Amino acid sequence: MQKKRFIITEFILLCICLPTIIIVFKLAPYMFAFLWGAAGYCFLILKLNFAEHLKQIWKWDAVTWEAIKPILIRWVFASIGMLGFIYFYDPDKMFGMFERAPMFIPFLLIMYPLLSALPQEFIFCSFFFKRYKTLFKTEKNMIIASAIVFAYAHVLFINWVAPFLSLIAGVIFATTYAKSKSLALVTIEHGLYGNVLFLVGLGWYFYGGAVGQ
Repeated sequence: MQKKRFIITEFILLCICLPTIIIVFKLAPYMFAFLWGAAGYCFLILKLNFAEHLKQIWKWDAVTWEAIKPILIRWVFASIGMLGFIYFYDPDKMFGMFERAPMFIPFLLIMYPLLSALPQEFIFCSFFFKRYKTLFKTEKNMIIASAIVFAYAHVLFINWVAPFLSLIAGVIFATTYAKSKSLALVTIEHGLYGNVLFLVGLGWYFYGGAVGQ
């Protein structure tokens, strides 16, 4: 499992072939099954090969005000940007969740970080940075590679908005992880962005049900 040939093959299958299969066969409505299945595989690989890394994966000591403050400032500006984007690009969907499913909002705010942000950051940051370090060598290359595969994984929603925004978010999240090595911190950050994205109306482009519409 540690041989470079195996690692390259695994990367191609996990980061390229799996999303491609989902895209080609339009399996986005089953994205959570694929997401958690991939997360389970990544957990197994880390357990078998990087047990010490897995023990220290959360790194809660990195979640400090000094670390959170720039994240919050960036998040505020990004939230304004997302609001402006949906206003000019697709105003009909703006704040749509407040009209269609207001009772779902509290559930979203609590469960999105746990059910979606967490497994994504586990795969694209905690696992990716440890497993594929030998392939991409430098921290800059790791950030770029992580962001690209993160964006490609969102092509499955069959619209340009999801991968475009995911590429930007991927760079942000990977950079945070590169600095902190904290799954806890990057999951919190991802959760903040994801919740705002759904609340302003952009979540439609990140929902499997939108593929067939």
